[in-house]
Amino acid sequence: MSRFPGSLQTIIDEFKAIDDANMRGELLIEFADKFIDVPETIAKRPFPKTHLVPGCESEAYIWCTKLDDGGLKFHFAVENPHGVSAKSLAVILDEGLSGHNADEILGLSEELVYEIFGRNISMGKGQGLMGMVAMVRGLAMQQRAAQL
Repeated sequence: MSRFPGSLQTIIDEFKAIDDANMRGELLIEFADKFIDVPETIAKRPFPKTHLVPGCESEAYIWCTKLDDGGLKFHFAVENPHGVSAKSLAVILDEGLSGHNADEILGLSEELVYEIFGRNISMGKGQGLMGMVAMVRGLAMQQRAAQL
């Protein structure tokens, strides 16, 4: 049984299969290179602080929209141009969770950060990345509450 919803588990399994820290770093850079900023149809700068991830050194922002089929779509902005970790996690969360419904996302754990980045991540970076996961879960919770 997978611990994470949808294709997110597949992405995590890809990271778990890599023992070499340099190769894991290269994979993170590959994900970061796919980062696409939030479309202006969703949000324009300056972004409202209500979408800012607390404690994220890279100033990540997250939005959630509902798809026609009831699934959720996550959108991200990372204001630090050097925020490779935040950008890579944003792509991973988007690819792994977008399209899934709120109930599938509510069980998401911050443990995801350790599964991807390893246990040696700095406290500051770890807190920011965990904040991104918590905010995604919180946005899914808001979407679920709106359906009730």
